[in-house]
Amino acid sequence: MEEDEIAEEEEKSADEAIKALELGDTLPSLTLLNEKMEEINVGEITGEKGAVLFLVPRANTPGCTTQACNFRDSYAGFEELGYSVFCISTDTPQAQAKWQTKNNLPYSLLSDPKRVLIKALGASSGKTTKRSHFVFEKGTGKLVEQKIGVKPADRFVPRLLFS
Repeated sequence: MEEDEIAEEEEKSADEAIKALELGDTLPSLTLLNEKMEEINVGEITGEKGAVLFLVPRANTPGCTTQACNFRDSYAGFEELGYSVFCISTDTPQAQAKWQTKNNLPYSLLSDPKRVLIKALGASSGKTTKRSHFVFEKGTGKLVEQKIGVKPADRFVPRLLFS
C-alpha cells in the first residue's frame, strides 16, 4: 500500500472509532488544537466544570460572528455556573485566533478539520457543519442537552440556568 492509501485508511479508522453521541454519553478522548495551537483532549474538558460546546460552520462570517458574540455576551453567566465554553469549527487555529482577537471572544476555539467531533455530535451535513449547541454536565461529563440546527441569532439558554 502506498503512503497516501495508508493515511486514508488510518483516517477512516479514526472516524469510525468515535461513535455518535447520544444524551447521557460523555465526550470521546480526542485531541484537537485550540486557537493557540495547544493540544486539547476534549474527553478531559469536563469534570469539575461542565462544558458548553457550540459549533459554527465557518469563523469570521456574519452569521457565525453573531452566534459567537451571543456566547461572548453570556460567557460570564456560564462561568459563574461552573461551565466552560468552547467553539468548534473546521477552521485552522490561525484563522480562529484572528477571529477571537477581532471579536474579543473569551473562550477557547477548537479546530476540527477532519470533522471527527463534529460528526460524533451529529452536526455534520456533508461538508457543512450544522450550527449547534451542546451541554455536558458538570461532575459527570454527560451530554444533557443538545440543539442542532440553530439560527445565528438564537440565544442559547440551557436548562442548567434554571436548576
